[in-house]
Amino acid sequence: MPFLALEGADHRRGITLLEWPSDDLRSAVTDYIQSRQTFTSVSGRPADLTLTVKGWLTMRSRGNYHYTLRLESTLGPSEKPPIKSYLVEKETVGATVRWITASDQNPIAEAVQAALDDLLTQIEADHLMYGKGPS
Repeated sequence: MPFLALEGADHRRGITLLEWPSDDLRSAVTDYIQSRQTFTSVSGRPADLTLTVKGWLTMRSRGNYHYTLRLESTLGPSEKPPIKSYLVEKETVGATVRWITASDQNPIAEAVQAALDDLLTQIEADHLMYGKGPS
C-alpha cells in the first residue's frame, strides 16, 4: 500500500482535521484479505502475485458528514506489469455533528468494508486471468 491521500475536514472552529493513518488502511486490507482467504497467503514480502492498493479518503459536510473511499488497485505477477487494474469507490454517511476524530472511525470502517468487499469480489471473478487463480 504505497499511497493514501486524505481530503477534508471542514475548517470550522473547534473541528479538528481528518486523521486516518495509512497504517490503518494497510492493516484493514491485510486483515480483510486474510480473513476472506481469496489468496493462499498474504504478506508484505514478494510473492507470485502482487496486489497494490492506493487509497483516497474524502470527507465532506452536507448536513451529515459524508466519507468517500476510493481504492485504485492493480494485481499481477511480482516484478512484471500488472495484469489488471481495479477501481472501487464507496460512500458512507456519518453524524451531523463531529466533535473529535474518533467519530470518524465507524463511517470510515463501513466504507473500508464495503470497498474491500467490492474489490475482492472483482478479483475473485477474474481468477482465471491469474493462471491457477489467486494465491
